[in-house]
Amino acid sequence: MSADFAIRTATSQATVERCLAELRRGGAIALIDGDQALLAIAAETLDEAQLAWLGSAAGESEIRVLLTAERATRLGLTPAAGNAGICVCQMTANLSAQALRTTIIHHLADPTSDSALAAKDKAVSGIALDASCTAGLRQNLQQGAIDLAKTARLLPAMVVAKIPPEAVAYWVAAPFTLACGDLAAHRRQLASELRRVGSARVPLEAAEATEIIAFRPADGGKEHLAIVIGTIDTEQPVLIRLHSECFTGDLLGSLRCDCGDQLRGAIEQIAKSGSGVLLYLAQEGRGIGLINKLRAYRLQDAGADTLDANLQLGFGADERVYQPAAEMLRQLGIQSVRLLTNNPEKVRGLEHCGIGVVERVTHAFPSNDHNARYLSTKAARFGHMF
Repeated sequence: MSADFAIRTATSQATVERCLAELRRGGAIALIDGDQALLAIAAETLDEAQLAWLGSAAGESEIRVLLTAERATRLGLTPAAGNAGICVCQMTANLSAQALRTTIIHHLADPTSDSALAAKDKAVSGIALDASCTAGLRQNLQQGAIDLAKTARLLPAMVVAKIPPEAVAYWVAAPFTLACGDLAAHRRQLASELRRVGSARVPLEAAEATEIIAFRPADGGKEHLAIVIGTIDTEQPVLIRLHSECFTGDLLGSLRCDCGDQLRGAIEQIAKSGSGVLLYLAQEGRGIGLINKLRAYRLQDAGADTLDANLQLGFGADERVYQPAAEMLRQLGIQSVRLLTNNPEKVRGLEHCGIGVVERVTHAFPSNDHNARYLSTKAARFGHMF
């Protein structure tokens, strides 16, 4: 291994990536901010042995469950005043059995879990909210832990134990120990350091003169794709579509959404106009990931609409970001666009990232018996303009 390679992989960026992978495989990470530190495990992966391990590390401190305000509200809990983004919970003394505690934590995190019904009667009555604004934990530590879960495409709920920073090395190996500010820097780097890594001519049924260009983020993660149709003129506003990947709609032809129609319709419309670009973005389920989208579908089947389902899981209404799309456009030499969308947030998002949107081009398709409610929710609650 060269010295340069060793230095590069030892950066805080590599540490963030290792921590995200460790959380996804059910491991523990440490998050440090000055004189405070947390051991953290994703609530959805927690088992009884891990809960006992956290208890050993916590000593006299309480094990706490961090939830987003969205999830807490759906449970009938209210975040402490002055800490509106995070709700900090701890088990009451009468819940001493590890199996019961673990079951209730799973229910707090996931309304679709198999344990939810078993824990329903005890979940809220079996926990106490920390009365102080910071719950003895710095707010940026709490938010950092939740942001790690979201970035790892896990449910935004973490089980944490506060320990002295000098004790971290005893409990967690150095590659899984993260400074609190490193995640924000990691996100900025991912958005600004996309690399063009491959391209090829790929004739499509509706657009034979098509090139697909792949852009890889700095963490080596899932690529975003630019589908370039025809010969674009960057001196003029370019007709584009921002399309978040949708495995169920794009590939399987799901009738629950209109994504497949929008994907194929955009390619046809761009081809008919002569040229343009469709950006196929790795932001499944409005940025919550495929697994969480499937969880949201279960909640929709139980009566929630698409927005409330996201909130019940603890996510915001839309977790997507637009910096990667803007960076891809810049690398293609595009500074102004005509945007195929019904979503005003996409217009605002691109403009906020420095891309001029000179026109919003309507992009709507007929509903069916399965997605009529979904489309009406997009209009009524997300402000989509059909």
